[in-house]
Amino acid sequence: MSAHPETMRAMVLTGHGNLDRLVWHTDWPRPSVGPGEVLIRVAACGLNNTDVNTRTAWYSKGTAEATTGSALCGVIDSDATWGGAAIRFPRIQGADLCGTVVAVGPGAEPALVGKRVLVDPWLRDWTDPLNMDKAGYFGSECDGGFAEYSVVDARNVHPVRSDLRDADLASFATSYITAENMLNRAAVGSGDSVLIPGASGGVGSALIQLAGRRGATTVAMCSPAKADAVRAAGADAVLPRAPEDLRSALGDAIGRDTVTVVADVVGGDGWPALIGALSRGGRYTCAGAIAGPVVPFDLRTFYLRDLTFTGATVVPPGVFGDLVGYIERGEIRPLVAASYPLEDLHAAQSAFIRKDHVGNIVVTP
Repeated sequence: MSAHPETMRAMVLTGHGNLDRLVWHTDWPRPSVGPGEVLIRVAACGLNNTDVNTRTAWYSKGTAEATTGSALCGVIDSDATWGGAAIRFPRIQGADLCGTVVAVGPGAEPALVGKRVLVDPWLRDWTDPLNMDKAGYFGSECDGGFAEYSVVDARNVHPVRSDLRDADLASFATSYITAENMLNRAAVGSGDSVLIPGASGGVGSALIQLAGRRGATTVAMCSPAKADAVRAAGADAVLPRAPEDLRSALGDAIGRDTVTVVADVVGGDGWPALIGALSRGGRYTCAGAIAGPVVPFDLRTFYLRDLTFTGATVVPPGVFGDLVGYIERGEIRPLVAASYPLEDLHAAQSAFIRKDHVGNIVVTP
């Protein structure tokens, strides 16, 4: 361990609030590697909505606002994380880590040293790995990748063999594992038609690729300025973000006015139209609500049309390994909109929140 510096550069979250709660340090203590753990030198780390929502305490039931990236009124610290609990500060966020293992603790496989790895962000009780109540998230319940070094359980690291850049690999973890979990929960397969609101974002663009990989027809929704880029990502049809008549727009685009699946991370005012576009027996799967978490829900539509609703947050073991396989076989590709130095995380997160980009944004230490 003496070969590694005792301090490191890190962006540290000091509490809930605005971007000023993210504080840059050049001499933060480097984490020590414990039994069964590995020490990773971070090469790149992707941004995700969980980091923003945790910083602003958006997960708290005390607010019903859309995701804005700014401090929110009415939040309650005790339920301010994705899991409905308090977060401990200071905290280094960043779940989407790509880096190189530089040391291992007792009980971890020495052959991991020198390997380029991705980190499965879902922290598990490995004596009870399927228990969702015991799950945590990298960069939320423990320190993550917005630093030069990070430590994680060796069972969470996946060596990856790929010609992609570190920044490319750092764009996959949260967005693509979230999207794959949504598609698994909705049992999407060949012959399905999948409507994807917010298709230009990290999860949306991942849904396009991963649903297409399964043989489904993908119908993306985004602003007109992003339509060409979303189409280039593989969408079979592209609709405006908020068409006046969604079912009519679907009919013009794919020849039928309903879809079998809605894969949603948007919510907000347009939610009833999304549910209204589901065919009888259709499935709705949700992993976000960036346009607003509180929506009108007509139970008659739900039960009279025999719909199935699934939430998608905690990802079962094995799914991240599947994702690494897709990467190594070239079945999915990264969509990196921009890369920033880690010390410019404020600017990177501001750009991420504005949603002017297609794909994801990464930072490099």
